[in-house]
Amino acid sequence: MIRTTAYQERLDALSTGAEGERLAAEYLLKEGFDLLHRNWRNGRCEIDLVARRDGVLHIIEVKSRAADGLTAPEEAMTAAKFRSLCKAARGYIATYGLDMDVQFDFIGVEFDADGTHTLRYLPDAMAPRW
Repeated sequence: MIRTTAYQERLDALSTGAEGERLAAEYLLKEGFDLLHRNWRNGRCEIDLVARRDGVLHIIEVKSRAADGLTAPEEAMTAAKFRSLCKAARGYIATYGLDMDVQFDFIGVEFDADGTHTLRYLPDAMAPRW
């Protein structure tokens, strides 16, 4: 059995994440969203996808995993991650001077060994306490 290095495992995780975000963005566009930003940063905080539809700003967290992994993508959304996402969202709203409803959504992507994937979109998945 060949063992991968921690470096290679990190590269694989980054690749999985990037592909999950690409698939999530593609899904949102097909569903009629306007995609405003990908990987928008506010200091150390990041928003994976920022989109707009029907006058609502959507802050979207994307988590990707191998289907045979130990945890589902949804389990990776921790309270600390959500606090960071809210901080980034406040920065985004302030930077662009927005005055509109904001919704926090989640997209989980699981990749099967055969190259197929399952995407789950959870609208309004998280409620901020501004």
